[in-house]
Amino acid sequence: MNTELHYTDAVAKETAPIFDLLKDQYDADYWETIAPYISEINRLKKEKNAVVLAHNYMTPDIFHGVADIVGDSLALAREAAKTDADIIIQCGVHFMAETSKMLCMDKKVIIPDMDAGCSLAESITAEDVKLLREKHPGVPIVTYVNTSAEVKAESDYCCTSGNAVQIVNALDSDTVLMIPDQYLAQYTQGHTDKKILTWQGSCEVHERFTADDIIQFRERYEGVQVIAHPECPPEVLAEADFAGSTQQMIDFVENEKPARVVLVTECSMSDNIAAAHPEMELVRPCQMCPHMKKITLPKILEALQTEKPEVIIDPELAERAVIPVNKMLELS
Repeated sequence: MNTELHYTDAVAKETAPIFDLLKDQYDADYWETIAPYISEINRLKKEKNAVVLAHNYMTPDIFHGVADIVGDSLALAREAAKTDADIIIQCGVHFMAETSKMLCMDKKVIIPDMDAGCSLAESITAEDVKLLREKHPGVPIVTYVNTSAEVKAESDYCCTSGNAVQIVNALDSDTVLMIPDQYLAQYTQGHTDKKILTWQGSCEVHERFTADDIIQFRERYEGVQVIAHPECPPEVLAEADFAGSTQQMIDFVENEKPARVVLVTECSMSDNIAAAHPEMELVRPCQMCPHMKKITLPKILEALQTEKPEVIIDPELAERAVIPVNKMLELS
């Protein structure tokens, strides 16, 4: 449904501050092809009282060009619930849009591509969780927010990569089931005296990194600071200088201001930080998430124009799924 768009003097003037921020990542010719989309999306947002949520892994044209709220998946949903927007455009993957809908049932939540999935979220089902509960009666189940609403609904608590250790340590039980990310569970095990049981799920982006990658970064880039996401294998985290969630990684960079840094995570995050901090040298280990990259400016525009595809969650399911999320928020 995208109408024909043109790079006019008005579009050039309107988007000039964004291009100035991103000129090291997009050449002028390419910018002329995407700037009209940025302009039209930003115009249509105001017309429809819509807000665009962009995960840290979105490409810079989306992250810096059209996003109203940026951050990790849970932060996006929580901030969206505070707005008076009628429409939420979720620039991320499907479980993120579900989480936004759960926390904003009165709003219309749209994802530009319904096929933007997640290998980690798809590694476990609600039936799997029921079987785990039968196998380990009485053991609390802590579920990563990177899961479907159905899986959350069968869980006791949720957690993020940033608060997983805090949530686990706050529980009374000596044993905790932590699903579905095996590497986040192993990371948490190293920061608690509790026994962690887990599931063999993993992120297809973070599991590709190896300890040898880190060693080579240090050999090639003198003095580089290595920051890794806890979804990475433990041998990778052992070689890193710091491990944390996407927001904790951003906070580390902004607070410590390393001259040279490598973020061991999805590479668009490095692009976004590099645009905001040109004084830093961002070494880019480019592992891209194929699901995140399904979200593009043309798809965002079409989603705004058609108000589809809409994410729908059964109210009863949403009511159950939001309970472990709220328990997490109480503990953290």
